[in-house]
Amino acid sequence: MSSSNPLRDPADRRLPRIAGPSGLVIFGVTGDLSRKKLMPAVYDLANRGLLPPGFSLVGFARREWANEDFAQEVHDAVKEHARTPFREEVWQQLVQGMRFVQGTFDDDDAFERLRSTIDELDKAQGTGGNFAFYLSVPPSAFPVVIKQLKKHRLAEQSNGSWRRAVIEKPFGHDLKSAEELNSVVHEVFAPDQVFRIDHYLGKETVQNILALRFANQMFEPIWNRSFVDHVQITMAEDIGIGGRAGYYDGIGAARDVIQNHLLQLMALTAMEEPASFDADALAAEKTKVLGAVKLPKDLGRSTVRGQYAEGWQGGEQAVGYLQEDGIDPKSKTDTYAAIKVEVDNRRWAGVPFYLRTGKRLGRRVTEIAVVFQRAPHSPFDHTATEELGQNAIVIRVQPDEGITVRFGSKVPGTSMEIRDVSMDFAYGESFTESSPEAYERLILDVLLGDSNLFPRTEEVELSWKILDPIEEYWDKHGKPAQYPAGTWGPVEADEMLEADGRSWRRP
Repeated sequence: MSSSNPLRDPADRRLPRIAGPSGLVIFGVTGDLSRKKLMPAVYDLANRGLLPPGFSLVGFARREWANEDFAQEVHDAVKEHARTPFREEVWQQLVQGMRFVQGTFDDDDAFERLRSTIDELDKAQGTGGNFAFYLSVPPSAFPVVIKQLKKHRLAEQSNGSWRRAVIEKPFGHDLKSAEELNSVVHEVFAPDQVFRIDHYLGKETVQNILALRFANQMFEPIWNRSFVDHVQITMAEDIGIGGRAGYYDGIGAARDVIQNHLLQLMALTAMEEPASFDADALAAEKTKVLGAVKLPKDLGRSTVRGQYAEGWQGGEQAVGYLQEDGIDPKSKTDTYAAIKVEVDNRRWAGVPFYLRTGKRLGRRVTEIAVVFQRAPHSPFDHTATEELGQNAIVIRVQPDEGITVRFGSKVPGTSMEIRDVSMDFAYGESFTESSPEAYERLILDVLLGDSNLFPRTEEVELSWKILDPIEEYWDKHGKPAQYPAGTWGPVEADEMLEADGRSWRRP
């Protein structure tokens, strides 16, 4: 068969990409992220036939578990949280490569046991020396674990094998700490060995931004300042902080969401067409956008931070942030943040990008709304178009993944009356195969060495350069505005857009 046949072409994207011999070490394997996302994602990948037969999973934590105890923990997590059905034959193959190493992050003996465990798995499972180290640990523990991996020669690559580090956000809490952390990581791992997880970039709809823009001739010609009035990017949650007071207080909504998720979504929305979809080309275009971001001169009028107060959510009384367990009653941490920025380049000059995120808002939703300018001349009477808004393309990232196009249409009848209507595309209705969980895609990409969906060092640092001046301004100017739980944020956020003659969408 000819090598040009697409059935045999390794570059054919229609063929599933299957990881080669490899294993995954999870530090902090007893935490919520590991139990609810990582371990189920590993099983789902195995169930879909995307992991090698000898794939190995090693847990590292303080619990005094034997290998059998760890396997039972993975089993329970998979049964409760896996996306695909449980199959005994898949489980029996996967469990052969499961091991557990007990110890703390500063325990030299534990890291020596980890090295011995990896050597043993290389022989028993045929992992070929290829291991990814997933740091599902608090940010303060990153440097300790990274230095231990170096000290015990676990980061060394030899005889064609690879070693990779996977690091969860937050990547620092400001530019200075991010630069320090980057320095520590790159002393041990080369840039192409480091994978910074932003799980939003693993979502199917986020990747569909690229398909929507660059695979469809009808959209790209109008995706610029000549036609776009403004862009709104929203990530709203209807829950409070739950039991995360220790993590969340002092970090807040802007650091937790805007610095990574929303600025990445903005970069994908605003970037120029890349030369290709490989990691270097994508990173180059995103970096240009983040480097061109310009903050307004008056941060008092162009940024808002808020805190949820008590209110009603889903028919239940909700306490305010300052009344949550573990929160300092004088805390100034933001649970809501909204900012206005511009991308100072030829395509977007003068077009505002409004980014907002918050907890205890009206509903759980993440969306990107590209709102277009009004038609320059209207032959219709004002009364005929009084219900007409602005055309918009809305990309829904969660929970109902899809795309909505809003436009004006004539109301049936004898008079010429125009009203907004929506044309809706939903992933669940158009494709029979359900979307993989973000962590499935990202873990598989790590094992394949594909870094397309992982922010680079420069992107992280540029994002902090955007957010740091805002955080410094907030630190010097008063307290967060209050908003009742279950609403769409503080009135100051509405006033911020009203000053520009615009209003927030109510998803």
